[in-house]
Amino acid sequence: MSDPDLQLRAYLDAVEDFECVDVLAAVERFRQGEVKEVNKAYCPSTAQLCDEVRYRKQMREIMARAGVKPGQLIIQ
Repeated sequence: MSDPDLQLRAYLDAVEDFECVDVLAAVERFRQGEVKEVNKAYCPSTAQLCDEVRYRKQMREIMARAGVKPGQLIIQ
């Protein structure tokens, strides 16, 4: 999209049903260039963003079941 306001609205609409912590984690991974499946020269599509948000949620839930607290080092 060429209109930034419309793009932002599309992103917000796409993630409105997700937990904020998962959305923030996904956005941070995109911002840092850590999402491998996307072209870093372009903004992600709403579908790509939602995929990463779902993946972040899945990882957070797996870590919680394993008893890992947020911010806790896994490997020491």
